[in-house]
Amino acid sequence: MVELNGTLLAQIVNFLILVAILAKFAYKPLMQGLAERQQKIADNMDAAERERQEAEQLKLEYRQQLVDVRAKAQAIVEKAEKLAEENKEEILKTARAERDRILKSVQEEVARERELALAKLKGEVVALSMTAATKIVRENMDTEINAKLVSDFIEKLDDQKIGGLPC
Repeated sequence: MVELNGTLLAQIVNFLILVAILAKFAYKPLMQGLAERQQKIADNMDAAERERQEAEQLKLEYRQQLVDVRAKAQAIVEKAEKLAEENKEEILKTARAERDRILKSVQEEVARERELALAKLKGEVVALSMTAATKIVRENMDTEINAKLVSDFIEKLDDQKIGGLPC
């Protein structure tokens, strides 16, 4: 068994004094340091959680911005395609109008040239006919009657389209 002597009692008293001193001077600062460390760790964890949430929010915002940018880019492409189609239609319309104008001008020119050629041809045919008729009927008829006969003959040719001429 344990013997209770003065040394043991002194050791117990010393131990209790040491525990009281440690409790007063060491335990409180140690517990306070542990509490501060625990608070600091909790604060760091809270800050990390806030930063994670902010990062998640930024990620969502960036995704939304990316969607918006893609939509805007698609709208720009569609607008450019529409504008190009409108320009194409305008250019085609202008080209068709120019073609029609040139075609009409050419047709009018051809008609004028045809009329001039026909008038010239008629004049030459009358002159040649007059010369031939004069040689044939030199003394029987006068120039006026010959011109009238040849003109009548040519008019009949025009009416009947003899000789395949599109007069």
